[in-house]
Amino acid sequence: MKIKVTSLMVSDQDKALHFYTNVLGFVKKTEIPLGDHRWLTVVSSEEQEGVELLLEPMAFAPAQSYQKALFAAGIPAAMFNVDDIHTEYERLVKLDVSFSMPPTTMGPVTIAVLDDTCGNHIQLVQV
Repeated sequence: MKIKVTSLMVSDQDKALHFYTNVLGFVKKTEIPLGDHRWLTVVSSEEQEGVELLLEPMAFAPAQSYQKALFAAGIPAAMFNVDDIHTEYERLVKLDVSFSMPPTTMGPVTIAVLDDTCGNHIQLVQV
């Protein structure tokens, strides 16, 4: 058994595609029109055959409530590993990315938390 696709609810697929590709540096993998929305995935530029992140539209009201509750509680909806969190943090700050937590060392890991502008906190982790 393998993980091929995981999803992240986003408030706006176009805005999410811009943020995840042009700001975070992911690569668009799949885009299939499905009525009002799309099957839209991105992958890491470093692992283009790896796990796809589905930028899932929030057309379902309970999904909207769930996302808002997670965001209000400050809970990250996803976690991405980085090789050098301080370099990545400085790069993203220069691109006007908002962080709710700057790089912070917690035991063997250093984490930072950013706002993806689509309703999610995203945690960056350097192990």
